Amino acid sequence: MNTPVNDAVSLTEQAYAALRDRLVMLEIKPGEPINEERLRTELGVGRTPIREALKRLEQERLVVAFPRRGTFATDVNISDLSHISEVRRTLEPLAAAAAAERATADDRAALTELRSQLDTAPSGDNTELLRADVGVHRAIYRCVHNPFLENTLISYDNLATRIWCVFLPRLSGMAGHVGEHVPLLTAIVEGDGKKASELAAKHVIGFERAIRALI
Repeated sequence: MNTPVNDAVSLTEQAYAALRDRLVMLEIKPGEPINEERLRTELGVGRTPIREALKRLEQERLVVAFPRRGTFATDVNISDLSHISEVRRTLEPLAAAAAAERATADDRAALTELRSQLDTAPSGDNTELLRADVGVHRAIYRCVHNPFLENTLISYDNLATRIWCVFLPRLSGMAGHVGEHVPLLTAIVEGDGKKASELAAKHVIGFERAIRALI
């Protein structure tokens, strides 16, 4: 019996999301080979969803495929920081303002709940704080209701997060960085696009400065 198309798409999405987050958080190390057989076992999916997920991840610069050698996690190049930040300084404020204007009632309720969760985030665990940071960004992007912009924002936030991960053991003030999302979420929930835009820009600039201080 053939697998229904929707089921195949769902399995590919599951494989993609799981692999993406492992790559973003450097659980799969830069330069590490991607073991498709092991992933099939761990994720409980077939060969096709894994390979479709890898094609998408290659487009997003998270993996690279070499003929006759296989697929590998891409390196993290700190020299890319200025290019990534240039894009994010433009798009993050735009997204925050759009989210403030377009968020539905359900979106605002979800962001309000997320904001309350930030108050209980473990302040001494940089890895968990970074996961919270990623979650907030993705929640805001969903509220833009523009799939093209959302995908672009996620892609660049993923690349920025990989740089964060390189410096994670040496970073101080991570709780404060993540805490910056509280007023940002409040501005979006209250529909204040101008304030949301300003806070998002400040957040991105602060990220770049924090990394450069450690280079």
